[in-house]
Amino acid sequence: MLVKTKCAGMMGVSSACKDGNKEGLDNGKYVRYTPEQVEALERLYHDCPKPSSMRRQQLIRECPILSNIEPKQIKVWFQNRRCREKQRKESSRLQAVNRKLTAMNKLLMEENDRLQKQVSQLVYENSYFRQHTQNTTLATTDTSCESVVTSGQHHLTPQHPPRDASPAGLMSIAEETLTEFLSKATGTAVEWVQMPGMKPGPDSIGIVAISHGCPGVAARACGLVGLEPTRVAEILKDRRSWFRGCRAVDVLNVLSTGNGGTIELLYMQLYAPTTLAPARDFWLLRYTSVVEDGSLVVCERSLNNTQNGPSMPSVQQFVRAEMLPSGYLIRPCEGGGSIIHIVDHMDLEPWSVPEVLRPLYESSTLLAQKTTTAALRHLRQISQEVSQQPNVTGWARRPAALRALSQRLSKGFNEAVNGFTDEGWSMLESDGIDDVTILVNSSPAKMMGGSLSYANGYPSVSNAVLCAKASMLVQNVPPAVLLRFLREHRSEWADSSIDAYSAAAVKAGPCSLPGVRAGSFGGQVILPLAHTIEHEEFMEVIKLESMGHYREDMIMAGDIFLLQLCSGVDESAVGTCAELIFAPIDASFSDDVPIIPSGFRIIPIESGIDASSPNRTLDLASALEVGPTGNRTSSENSGKSGSTKSVMTIAFQFAFEIHLQENVAAMARQYVRSIIASVQRVALALSPSCLGSHAGFLSPPGTPEAQTLARWICHSYRLYLGVELLKSEGSESILKTLWHHSDAVMCCSLKALPVFTFANQAGLDMLETTLVALQDITLENIFDDNGKKTLCSEFPQIIQQGFICLQSGICLSSMGRPISYERAVAWKVLNEEENAHCICFMFINWSFV
Repeated sequence: MLVKTKCAGMMGVSSACKDGNKEGLDNGKYVRYTPEQVEALERLYHDCPKPSSMRRQQLIRECPILSNIEPKQIKVWFQNRRCREKQRKESSRLQAVNRKLTAMNKLLMEENDRLQKQVSQLVYENSYFRQHTQNTTLATTDTSCESVVTSGQHHLTPQHPPRDASPAGLMSIAEETLTEFLSKATGTAVEWVQMPGMKPGPDSIGIVAISHGCPGVAARACGLVGLEPTRVAEILKDRRSWFRGCRAVDVLNVLSTGNGGTIELLYMQLYAPTTLAPARDFWLLRYTSVVEDGSLVVCERSLNNTQNGPSMPSVQQFVRAEMLPSGYLIRPCEGGGSIIHIVDHMDLEPWSVPEVLRPLYESSTLLAQKTTTAALRHLRQISQEVSQQPNVTGWARRPAALRALSQRLSKGFNEAVNGFTDEGWSMLESDGIDDVTILVNSSPAKMMGGSLSYANGYPSVSNAVLCAKASMLVQNVPPAVLLRFLREHRSEWADSSIDAYSAAAVKAGPCSLPGVRAGSFGGQVILPLAHTIEHEEFMEVIKLESMGHYREDMIMAGDIFLLQLCSGVDESAVGTCAELIFAPIDASFSDDVPIIPSGFRIIPIESGIDASSPNRTLDLASALEVGPTGNRTSSENSGKSGSTKSVMTIAFQFAFEIHLQENVAAMARQYVRSIIASVQRVALALSPSCLGSHAGFLSPPGTPEAQTLARWICHSYRLYLGVELLKSEGSESILKTLWHHSDAVMCCSLKALPVFTFANQAGLDMLETTLVALQDITLENIFDDNGKKTLCSEFPQIIQQGFICLQSGICLSSMGRPISYERAVAWKVLNEEENAHCICFMFINWSFV
């Protein structure tokens, strides 16, 4: 059937989209294309979906079979072809969404059935215990209740008679493990509660729950992944590929079962997350089989003495932990993909760590974040890579290479934190203060997975690696907030000369030990390498500029590049570990260059009472706001924002020549101590309890409260310039409005050497500083030579007239970066007694040059 269409109208395009061999024109005629003509047009479409007029004419000249078709007809064909492509993609997208919603609905129905069973069981137990209590009250002598009570109680790990280590004995343990795992995955053996911050839905990772009131820590996740069950099982068995905390998994024995399954005996080692606790290891049985409904099951459990199975002797530097029946239930999904249930249940022996760290080993939420959801995210990432579009370019086309880089960074950092002797690490003697631990590895090639030589033919002069590490407690600062500050304000804690020395490890040529800081970098440039490797994790290359001030015999001049892995920056995520791991790399970015990572890891120990705002990093307005009833106390502020406690682990590695060991150790120890001091200062500045009315950062002795200062600033501006500084914001406080003002507002003291005492958010951004470091900046330091001359000549006018207006000019940030401004205003700030209190500057329309 022929349908009359018009090229210019949507109706014509839509109708023509239905048939690729018939196209409509303005005059109502139809063009029929031969298969050869369609094939030629399709070839061009794949090369260029939207060809220009010249390209279409060129196609007609190059293809004789299209010589009888006008260019306008070719244009219509491409319009309709793009229309069909768009409809096909939209149809595929809707079908994928429909499949996902269907699978999620099935999961929710199963979860609803499980909850109904759990409710029924609880009602039954409640009824029974009521009756038992009444019978006890009546003091009956019937002893039959004892057996009933015993049968009414269900244990997750019942004590069974010992079995031998024969295949039959192992099969008995495996079947028992399978039954217990399924009762956790789909039954009521564990009381599951939804993990905070994880809501199920079509866009969520899945349904995530944590245990309530069971031995050890447990987490469960259910989700849909676009991979076949066998592929899912293969990925999940390779635990090192998706779980960064896994050091090794060794399969020591494999047995085939009569039902087509396999039994494996495994020895697994997990890294310790901090320097304050030993690592964990497991002696496991893993059973893989297919159950009656066709689902694939991989379940695991620890082997212990009570089962009389094969044993594994203890290993030095490891604490033997227990894995209770856990595993993966993988069901094929209609239309492709799999529905997966993941259960992790462990007893991590919290008695073996200091009391302050025990919450890390008793938190089901942390287990869910680190292990359970990490498996689901990895599967979804692999699924997306398999189905990614062919037009993806750059590093996005090399996800496996990016994962390999991130794993090298993470593994190197974990090895440094743990310092295992079998990797070649040995501890140096302390200098009398045990705050920083120094380790030396004289076989770094084993640790870094390659030899210290390069493709350019030059050998590396470093033949050992030194690690300085420490752990500290951080309070009242969410890990994500602190990590973002460390990432975005490297100059607050890093030493440029140390960075230069570390970079020499990946360059051919000698270097000298760094001395006192010779100067700071001109700045850092963040070059995104991959926006997302896994969920909430990204990799980037940091370019540290302006290395020209170092001597030629010290290091090769030029910029320094750091490969950096960042994760856990989302403050809304509950129980998330935040990491910033980086390593110097050569500009060539060659694969044979060793990676020697350093960095920070911040693990929350206690969750906050309430989720705080992601933008609370330096937002003081809410903490300093004065309500109608007077000043808010620090306890009220902390109660509102929540109290958090985290443990931060710091580890820095340095490649060096072995004869310089003593000097490098002294340098590393001093450097890590300076970083600890910087982190403590930054954490204090970011802490909400230190931003209250009693903290004193904005209210040092002799100055008014910040709210009062904001009122004086606005009153004096109106007095001298005759206009309002701030627009009325209704119920918004003056301080809050001033804090968020788009122009940089800052106050300096009236002293012989004026220093800054206050700045709003824009002022801190312009000066590239924090509230803590603000008072170390003098007024003359922010102006160039011309600005200083102008200021000296105009300063008396401020005192006499009350204000001055400065024309456009250049000033400098605390990092030495030039800043241009359109104009500036300076005025005298008067207090309640009309006496001069300070000088306020406002820089309008400023920007970095």
